[in-house]
Amino acid sequence: MMVIDPSWQMWATFALIAGAIVLYATERFPLEQTSLALLTALLLLFHFAPLDVDGKNLDARALLAGFADPALIAVLALMVVGQGLIRTGALDEGIRWISQRFQRTPALAMMLILVIIATLSAFINNTPIVVIFIPVMAAVAERLNRGPSRLMMPLSFAAILGGMVTLIGSSTNLLVAGAAASMGQPSLGFFDFAVPGSLLAVVGLCYVVWILPRLLPERASMASEIAGEGKQFIAQIDVRPGSPLVGQAAVAGMIPHLQGMTVRLIQRGEESHLPPFEDVILRPGDTVVVAATRNLLTEALERTPELVETGDSAEAGDEHADASRTPANSVLAEVMVTPASRVIGRNLRLVGFHYHTGCVILGVQRRSRMVRGRMEDIRLEAGDVLLVLGPRERVTDLRFSREVLLIEWSTHELPSRRRAKAALAVFAGVVAIAATGLVPIALAALLGAVAMIGLGCLNVRQAARAVDRQVAMLVAAALAMGTALQATGGAAYLAQHLIDALAHAGPAVLLSALFALVAVLTNVLSNAATAVLFTPIAINTALALGVEPTAFIHAVIFAANCSFATPMGYQTNLLVMGPGHYRFSDYFRGGLPLIVLIWLAFSLFAPWYYGF
Repeated sequence: MMVIDPSWQMWATFALIAGAIVLYATERFPLEQTSLALLTALLLLFHFAPLDVDGKNLDARALLAGFADPALIAVLALMVVGQGLIRTGALDEGIRWISQRFQRTPALAMMLILVIIATLSAFINNTPIVVIFIPVMAAVAERLNRGPSRLMMPLSFAAILGGMVTLIGSSTNLLVAGAAASMGQPSLGFFDFAVPGSLLAVVGLCYVVWILPRLLPERASMASEIAGEGKQFIAQIDVRPGSPLVGQAAVAGMIPHLQGMTVRLIQRGEESHLPPFEDVILRPGDTVVVAATRNLLTEALERTPELVETGDSAEAGDEHADASRTPANSVLAEVMVTPASRVIGRNLRLVGFHYHTGCVILGVQRRSRMVRGRMEDIRLEAGDVLLVLGPRERVTDLRFSREVLLIEWSTHELPSRRRAKAALAVFAGVVAIAATGLVPIALAALLGAVAMIGLGCLNVRQAARAVDRQVAMLVAAALAMGTALQATGGAAYLAQHLIDALAHAGPAVLLSALFALVAVLTNVLSNAATAVLFTPIAINTALALGVEPTAFIHAVIFAANCSFATPMGYQTNLLVMGPGHYRFSDYFRGGLPLIVLIWLAFSLFAPWYYGF
């Protein structure tokens, strides 16, 4: 084996990478800031201390190539595609169907859905699979009253584990197979490593289902914390001809079609009915006053816009209110009545909120007590929170209102369901093209992102907001680290010393040590770089020991897929980082035990399976 002559640039690269990992883990500075600092330090290092690599200098072009890397382009474009699905509510019906099953048997349902994800990932590129299930997991977490941080990382890990089973399960597998074939080794078959891969996937899934959620923090988004699932708004629903509420009767004081909402009053003409509403059957003209959370009101508005009536609907002849209630291009937000507001002491009939602001009031929330009565008769007080709906520009104008204070983080865009079928068609096309290999996944994802914008599923501003800058900087920094580590010989240096130290310990021990080294470096380098770098090292090591290289090639495949301990270890980790509200340390906490578990399982199984 070639002897690596260490240079001071190699040790400097080691020091920079170690420092970056410490900063990532402690999160003393934002991830983007640490990534930018690392990139700058590497650029300065190799500008003032040039390094010749195969006749070329390791310059800024090579170190900054990560910004144009196809993997990064694919991840960012798929974020836009996923945002198109969310923006149009294309998956809502499927999400509701799945979440209903979760309410009864959450543990079993979670296990089944993760098994499905792992199975699909064995035959389809796992990136689009994760994109599909991110909104599903977010909705399931909401229905289970859990933070998305408990479910998003298991989603990514299950997809990675499934990719260990077949040759096409991961691009890493194909890279290793290609590198081995270039060295004269027999071509790997589709299911050549399915037995050990399935064992490792099953062991890993057991950890992902039963242990990983317990290690992850319960962390909600800032928006959900502000909105608060327990905040109750008083809302008013007018029963119109043809409404799904017509003919509904109260069951145990609850209206079946208004599941989760507390019915506080049914007004029929001048007659008021209070709970438990015995023998009351809803008919056109009735008014139902409910207490419900913002989430429930939002769901009702998304499903049936005509269901939720506004408290100031009588003003302006109702026709403008009807237009405002249309969810297309509308924003839901919360505003607070200011102490000096002129609306204090007035009821919603007299406020004229829609006339002055272009927005309609869906609900009223009073912190001191729950009001019983028609919403339009409530006299506003300082500190009351109003749930309002209107076009984005009119909601934004509320920032300058003297009567109410806009709670900025409470704004939420309602899905534009008119484009739901188009979004589903675009997404299906992206998955089909990427799965068949007709074009590279980066190109398929870019085509999908362009189609989402072109078909009106989302606009350019919404697409730009879907791109996560943390992901972009992390990937670019990780690829720069990998480039520097390979160019300076740092990765080969580590492998060489490990093999020299354990060469006399026997093939089984050396195989286990090689697996551990590759599994560690794949979380720092890209998994593709790790696979290409260590495949020839593994083959030469096996030949030097006089054993069949198959076991060592398989070890590189499995270990290079163990990218669980850092967000930049694999692109699916990056995809779930934002939706799961993860920090760098969360991946280390949840991923390191999984790496150790898979390493132990392989180390115990491999000697028997490969006949060492």
